[in-house]
Amino acid sequence: MSHPHGYQPFPQLFAQAKLLLLACILLAFSSFSFGKDLPRAKPENVGVSSERLQRFPDTMQRYIDDNMLAGTVSLVSRNGKVILLESQGWKNKETDEAMTDDAIFYIQSMTKPIVSTALMMLYEEGRFLLTDPISNWIPELEGKQVIINEGGQNLRIQAKRPITFRHVLSHTAGVDPSRDALTEAERELLAREATLEATLIKRAPLPLSFHPGDDWQYGSSTDYVALLVERISGQPLVEFLQERILDPLQMHDTFYNVPRDKVNRVAAVYSPTGPNKTIELFQAPEFRETTYFGGVAGLSSTVSDYWRFSQMLLNGGELDGVRLLSPKTINLMISNHSGDNDVYIRGPGYTFGLGFGLVSDAGKARDPLTPGTFSWGGAWGTIFWVDPVENMIGIMMTQISSYSHITVRQDTGVTAMQSIIDSYSNKPFSVAPYAKRD
Repeated sequence: MSHPHGYQPFPQLFAQAKLLLLACILLAFSSFSFGKDLPRAKPENVGVSSERLQRFPDTMQRYIDDNMLAGTVSLVSRNGKVILLESQGWKNKETDEAMTDDAIFYIQSMTKPIVSTALMMLYEEGRFLLTDPISNWIPELEGKQVIINEGGQNLRIQAKRPITFRHVLSHTAGVDPSRDALTEAERELLAREATLEATLIKRAPLPLSFHPGDDWQYGSSTDYVALLVERISGQPLVEFLQERILDPLQMHDTFYNVPRDKVNRVAAVYSPTGPNKTIELFQAPEFRETTYFGGVAGLSSTVSDYWRFSQMLLNGGELDGVRLLSPKTINLMISNHSGDNDVYIRGPGYTFGLGFGLVSDAGKARDPLTPGTFSWGGAWGTIFWVDPVENMIGIMMTQISSYSHITVRQDTGVTAMQSIIDSYSNKPFSVAPYAKRD
């Protein structure tokens, strides 16, 4: 029976109130469970000052208050225990949705370390050597030519050496020639196809920008890493990652295609196109689906998931009784494989390993991290670093299309490092790069 003026009998109101209360409890339990799944400790129990650590979220809040960032999720852990997990600001300012610890972010180039790990798992199975030509598995890339400039003319000569597994893992393969040096017909080969394999095989006739190993170039190298995973394993990359990395590490919120029922957790992307480089909406969350599963970028993830991946690396390849790699392989991955070549995207003081940037010289590096720290970031503002000396991990996720005008990523290192009051720099640590011998 309906009632005028919106009146409802008490039993019906009581039933609706119970449903509302249940929904609130479930929502609260979901957020609580997300944080509860992580091993926690008080900062002082792991040699960190709570008061000093508070400078990390305080710094993030200043960016949010100044409308330079919409929101952030920050995490710091030491000795395998999370000592800071804080969500601040908005997941979506336009809809007034607060940022949450379980927000999902487009991690862009933070895809690279995960895909590089996949290939190194196959390395451990004895499927290849780092010095092997990748044409053993991608014969379409055999006999590559190199562009050289002589007297203002672009000439093509035979490459001095083949592209190896080490080259594609360390970005020293030269697989991204300048468009200006290509013919019109060659430029047409650059357009992306629906799948990774179709794209790279179409580009196979393109020349290299330098002889493999002679320089360092940031670009599409890790897409070749992804294709190698597929060719060697006989599985699509997305299946290999799910079965061999994501499921074993319980990374249940890491996807190429975020499921429809989780899109509400995706953070909006902003750009610094407002007055004085304040933020404006760049991309609202919506369901998107792709068949292009690349190594360069493509994954979305959460701070919690990426912490599990990072802690596995810091543990020497194992987490919660699940081993993905040997500590010896981690040591190999975080050693310098780029030589003296300029890792220009990070600047002086950095070299490059097999999937990670490496802090090699604290006196030159922009990031105030311990030498031996390995890290990488994403084009939309995300960053992670793993410090084997201090046994510490730092992760910050935000979504901004350009951030060269702010130092938020470096600030994560400053505020985390200064919070340490008991340094481990004179103690043994779990994994370490191999030192270069003169």
